[in-house]
Amino acid sequence: MIVSCACFASMWMMIRAVSQAVHSFEVVFFRNLIGTLVLLPMLLHTPGLLRSDKIGSHLRRATSGFIATLATFYAVAHAPLATVMSINYTAPLFATLGAALFLGERIRARRVAAVAVGFIGMLIVLRPGSVPLTTGVLVSMVSAVSTAFSIVAIRALVASDDSRAVTLWAFLLMLPPSLIAALFVWTWPPASAWPLLIAIGVVAALGQLSLSRAFSLAEASAILPYDFVRFGLITLGGVLIFGERYDALTLLGGAIILGSTIYLALREAKVARDARAASLPETPS
Repeated sequence: MIVSCACFASMWMMIRAVSQAVHSFEVVFFRNLIGTLVLLPMLLHTPGLLRSDKIGSHLRRATSGFIATLATFYAVAHAPLATVMSINYTAPLFATLGAALFLGERIRARRVAAVAVGFIGMLIVLRPGSVPLTTGVLVSMVSAVSTAFSIVAIRALVASDDSRAVTLWAFLLMLPPSLIAALFVWTWPPASAWPLLIAIGVVAALGQLSLSRAFSLAEASAILPYDFVRFGLITLGGVLIFGERYDALTLLGGAIILGSTIYLALREAKVARDARAASLPETPS
């Protein structure tokens, strides 16, 4: 999980830097192209990894992932990094609502309270009426909602599919539409941008793989607290590299949002353990 956090934090830094010379839609295309090339050896080593029996589910996951990636890359290029990060942390909150609506999961009072607290944290970050809602901030909200749909889709897929296949399908299916989006704003990247574009694709693939691996090794409740590393690295990078300045309320709101998502993960883990315990046969006394 720490490797994943480092990969995604460095990717955000490189997105912000390269977006000064290359449109964010083109950056998304090169992210998918380079990431696919990085993952191809894994496919060649495991020929039966990709199965087409759930292509519809993979298409839905790739669609939401494509929208989320476009929106996230645009927001990172046009809004303060800590603000985008804080809003991005609301994705698990939206995912909780989405799981109830689309997967039929029951949401009990404590989870409803955690979701409500998380959205209060988002209001602290946004402060409607006092903080300007720029295009970058609005697009980051689109990113959070579409990321939530991806989370719901991934949860449904990894229950029966190899997590590596879920990652590879996402890169493959997002590649054609990202090329189409990039063609509308296409200009050839300058030579100085190519190292960053290649690095973005590499760390995106490694970040996705390490994240999937982390969730296969431990419960979300044990992993999610380490996401503070990503928040800290991105906030620090915004200050040291790009000279951004954040007020206390933005950081407080981000901490509240992340805290509520960690609480949701802990509650889900407890409910799962209780369900497993209830399903075990009673031993005779």
